[in-house]
Amino acid sequence: MPDPRGFLKHTKRETPARRPVPLRLLDWKEVYEDFSHDTLRVQASRCMDCGIPFCHNGCPLGNLIPEWNDLVRNDRWRDAIERLHATNNFPEFTGRLCPAPCEGSCVLGINQDPVTIKQVEVEIIDNAFEQGWVVPLPPQVRTGKKVAVVGSGPAGLAAAQQLTRAGHSVTVFEREDRIGGLLRYGIPEFKMEKRHIDRRLEQMKAEGTEFRPGVNVGVDITAQQLRSEFDAVVLAGGATAWRDLSIPGRELDGIHQAMEFLPWANRVQQGDDVVDENGQPPITANGKKVVIIGGGDTGADCLGTSHRQGAESVHQFEIMPRPPDERADSTPWPVYPLMFRVSSAHEEGGERVYSVNTEEFLGSDGKVTHLRGHEVEMKAGKFEKIDGTDFELEADLVLLAMGFVGPQREGLLTDLGVEFTDRGNVARDKDFATTVPGVFVAGDMGRGQSLIVWAIAEGRAAAAGVDRYLMGKTALPAPIKPTAVPQR
Repeated sequence: MPDPRGFLKHTKRETPARRPVPLRLLDWKEVYEDFSHDTLRVQASRCMDCGIPFCHNGCPLGNLIPEWNDLVRNDRWRDAIERLHATNNFPEFTGRLCPAPCEGSCVLGINQDPVTIKQVEVEIIDNAFEQGWVVPLPPQVRTGKKVAVVGSGPAGLAAAQQLTRAGHSVTVFEREDRIGGLLRYGIPEFKMEKRHIDRRLEQMKAEGTEFRPGVNVGVDITAQQLRSEFDAVVLAGGATAWRDLSIPGRELDGIHQAMEFLPWANRVQQGDDVVDENGQPPITANGKKVVIIGGGDTGADCLGTSHRQGAESVHQFEIMPRPPDERADSTPWPVYPLMFRVSSAHEEGGERVYSVNTEEFLGSDGKVTHLRGHEVEMKAGKFEKIDGTDFELEADLVLLAMGFVGPQREGLLTDLGVEFTDRGNVARDKDFATTVPGVFVAGDMGRGQSLIVWAIAEGRAAAAGVDRYLMGKTALPAPIKPTAVPQR
């Protein structure tokens, strides 16, 4: 039973302090300081164990949040990790990267600050690794079935681990030189150190999952070879087709997509010798006036990376208006709240500019030097220019962080012959099966650009669909209801 008066006795929400900005800009380590277990237990005791825990609904994985909150409160850490792993393969990822829709649904959050669910989660798994409780769980029986997972991001890794533990022989293909997908090369080190990926991969290898990085499926291995060699295929390649900004001057040098910029910094942190003739990464913010177009998480990743590379100045543009300081009326509880947030990168500097639209890039000698823009306002569902607000801003590095429009179709998807939805994603049914027999899809490739927690949930659900397809039945959990899956 929870402490029935915990939320009354401990009304203050506490989270870990961030390291001082001048200090953390000198390295690429995670920004948060250690959080004591005693303080965490107090925070966990704020959980009300509601009769109807809306945090379950807020979490796509259906995490058993009140259960492990109370286990932590009672210092039962070993039991807590068992309950956490029951629904989430990789809480060390979600505990660092998920925006915590569960906290937006917390009943305590109706009139107080919500429970620090995300912090409790990450402390449970980090403690479990420190105690040696995270061990390989190889299957006791092998089915003789072979499954290929294409893509090694969170959806692919979740599907692979579930299917391996079900007894299938699973091979994960990744076209990059290391396993991890966007976790490896898209998420900056200061948000999640890559040692967290590496230690989880060691567990998966010991369980029997085979990893084949540096293999571009559809090029190095044809779709026909893939289908003939494996009994089932899971497509988990993500939504890698980025949204571009087709305006005059786009062809100028110095304008790059965020995912052309971010991987270089991560490769340097991995120890790769990634330099040009001047000893710098091919794309760097060092000494430059940087403008980031896009106000989301990827834009913030570019912001923090630019700070650490030594940018002269950074502006981050967002076409939407500035969110309110408190939960917007348009997103009442238990909906994930629209509100102004300050990430660690925003805390480090730079200027956030709202309600602006970039209309032209200007340059000299083929290189971008300025951009021209104006302020906008929303009228009848459309952005309209505000007269008299035109401006020019110096910029010698422009980073486009405007999201993704869907999966890359050329190559594997086209060769497989899968169908697509009206939104350009791979079509699938309630079991995550595509229109091609034996081929399944999970994560952003079928859902569209979304959260890491959705990717893991879809990987688990797709694994259950594959297991049912191969064996006629399955005991694997499928956390997502069929009604939550876009239908063909």
